[in-house]
Amino acid sequence: MKLYNTLTKREEEFKPIEEGKVRMYVCGPTVYNLIHIGNARPMILFDTVRRYFEYKGYEVTYVSNFTDVDDKIIAKAIEEGSTSEEVAERYIEECKKDMAAMNVRPATIHPRATQEIDGMIEMIQTLIDKGYAYAADDGTVYFRTRQFDGYGKLSHKNIDDLEGGHRSIQVTGDLKEDPLDFVLWKPKKEGEPYWESPWCQGRPGWHIECSVMSKKYLGDEIDIHAGGEDLVFPHHENEIAQSEAANGKPFAHYWMHNAFLNIDNKKMSKSLGNFFTVRDIQEKYDLQVLRFFMISAHYRSPLNFSDELMEAAKNGLERILNAADMLRRHMEKPEDALLDGEADVLAGTDAFVKKFEASMEDDFNTADAVSAVFELVKYINTQVTEDSSRALAEGFYQKLLMLCDILGIIIERKEEVLDEEIEALIAARQEARKAKDFAKADEIRDQLKDMGILLKDTREGVTWTRA
Repeated sequence: MKLYNTLTKREEEFKPIEEGKVRMYVCGPTVYNLIHIGNARPMILFDTVRRYFEYKGYEVTYVSNFTDVDDKIIAKAIEEGSTSEEVAERYIEECKKDMAAMNVRPATIHPRATQEIDGMIEMIQTLIDKGYAYAADDGTVYFRTRQFDGYGKLSHKNIDDLEGGHRSIQVTGDLKEDPLDFVLWKPKKEGEPYWESPWCQGRPGWHIECSVMSKKYLGDEIDIHAGGEDLVFPHHENEIAQSEAANGKPFAHYWMHNAFLNIDNKKMSKSLGNFFTVRDIQEKYDLQVLRFFMISAHYRSPLNFSDELMEAAKNGLERILNAADMLRRHMEKPEDALLDGEADVLAGTDAFVKKFEASMEDDFNTADAVSAVFELVKYINTQVTEDSSRALAEGFYQKLLMLCDILGIIIERKEEVLDEEIEALIAARQEARKAKDFAKADEIRDQLKDMGILLKDTREGVTWTRA
């Protein structure tokens, strides 16, 4: 299995630290609002990576944090007249609902920054003791960036160039020894949450949080650290510096970063009016469509979100669900065995499974894996006839279910209840067909189509889907 490592800028063969186990850390959201579709991309993609590892028999410890203390959370609490704790708790619960709707499995552990403060203070003290950090007169603790020899190795930035051309890392303040030093601990401001520390009443810097949570739940060295490409610098770069300086070991062996999500070819922003939460999308689409849209592109490719592309994803997902529906109808037949020749037909699915696996093992190319699923669907549709056995349908269904489950695609439709008017129209059309009044039956079919209900007549009866 090969994956692209941001650290080395090349694809590498995956070799776990411990045979048969994967330790994986994925940066989670800052919980001050509903999650947006930019947050959704890494959630969906790295959940899919996890699922594939588990499919291959690995025991995966998957840690994804919630940042529950932050300037934005504090600002939201002040705006609402509540507390940071109340804001964070509310949006963690809302985030979990959205993750469930996108079929993102809960992490093995979802640590919260505020519950790991003692560990942060301990790591900061270790860095001070080793000479990598220092406390200023006001109680702020800074990391000595130049003290860490490998600084810039993830983002492939030269530290001298950073001072001249990358001011984003620099924090204003005359108390720093060097403009490039970054904050590990900062003093409280009036009305902010704070914790006691040897240096001052205050709270941790953002970067130290992930270093500590990763160390506590996964150990000093981990297999994979993942997140959006916007986190490469300075967040992940600073994580490496802190963790390796404190622990004296390589931090993460593989770094995976998903590319940006654009909206109609523009960067998502509130000022442009193209900022969408997952809930906004859910008003128009089932979130399985959003998941299918996200996995239909390679995780390292920039992805453009638009109504047109979402409609294409909806139609593509519908092809898979229709095949599953057809197989389930065949599975309602009385129990039987494979007919002559059907064993070979069923064995024909092995080629599609191999193509799927080859795609996933080539840097988790979900786009090609989806293509393999479509090829399987086409094969199923051409091989299943009215005379096919139940056993063949069941065999096909299990293969389709297996591959879709790796992608996080649910192939069983949600049970949907039609209103009484539509139920009555469907029943009236059935009566018209029995009476051989096909003109009336066609008239009702068209009426239902105008109402967004598409009918399909099968040997087992009439089925319907929403347009």
